[in-house]
Formats: sequence, C-alpha cells, structure tokens
Amino acid sequence: MAWQDRITVDPEVRSGKPIIKGTRITVYDVLEYLAGGMSEAEILSDFPSLEAEDIRACLAFAAARERRLSSPAA
Repeated sequence: MAWQDRITVDPEVRSGKPIIKGTRITVYDVLEYLAGGMSEAEILSDFPSLEAEDIRACLAFAAARERRLSSPAA
C-alpha cells in the first residue's frame, strides 16, 4: 500500500491540508495524536471512520516528506 492510496489534498477541505481520503481528518491530526501518546487502538476507537492502514499511511507520508526535506538539492 502506498500512502497516496489513502491521503489526498483538496483545497476545498481543511484549507488544502493533507487529509485521509473520505474524511476531514488531517495527517497532522493523526501524527499529533500518536506523538501525544495515543495508541493506534485509541485513535481507531475515537475515529471509527479510520482504519489501521490510514494511520500507517500518515506515518509513510511523514517519512516521505522528511526524506524530501532532508535530501540535498540536485
């Protein structure tokens, strides 16, 4: 599964922030919950529209963004 299958950017939703497809939940929201100590099970319980693969997609998205930011300019 590629993160692109689960994450999208729509200028009409949440000011164009990356969101999980079919929701208004941003990647940032999910990452903040994880960083704050919420478990995957807690997040899934609080947001029944999410699936475990959505959380992994958020992590993959963040890793890809970090990779792009830390790569030397070509």
